Amino acid sequence: MKNLKRALTWKELKAEVQKLQKAGKKAVFTNGCFDLIHLGHVSLFEKAKSMGDVLIVAINSDKSLSCLKGPKRPLVGEKERAKLLLALKAVDYVVVFGEQTPYELLKEIKPDVLVKGGDYKLKDIIGREFVKKIYRFPFIKGKSTTNLINIIVERYGKK
Repeated sequence: MKNLKRALTWKELKAEVQKLQKAGKKAVFTNGCFDLIHLGHVSLFEKAKSMGDVLIVAINSDKSLSCLKGPKRPLVGEKERAKLLLALKAVDYVVVFGEQTPYELLKEIKPDVLVKGGDYKLKDIIGREFVKKIYRFPFIKGKSTTNLINIIVERYGKK
């Protein structure tokens, strides 16, 4: 099955996941804002990709990211975030969702594996009932978008 590395609609993604599963392949799913991509994200994507055959990264739309993180976010728009993510070796597909959580998307596509950061407790992982396996990976200390923003503000903020 050839890998097209592209952004998909929900409908296209559902069809792709079904095709992969029919061929005996594992679809791995992770999600987040990914507003400023950093080493922690890349590490998570590489680990997630190793859990299956195809990695799907779902990103919050600009509107939902702003609702989650505040009116000054996103720093990078959804189309640009999608393009940056698709440039990473580990990422096969990107899909945008407009809700606060990927619950409806997970319910629709039913990937095989769901990957989250280690700060999530199993009972708090949204959509866990729609997947066969869940993996949680610890964060790399000090590597977060909030930390990166704080460093930028500290170093270059007010002059």
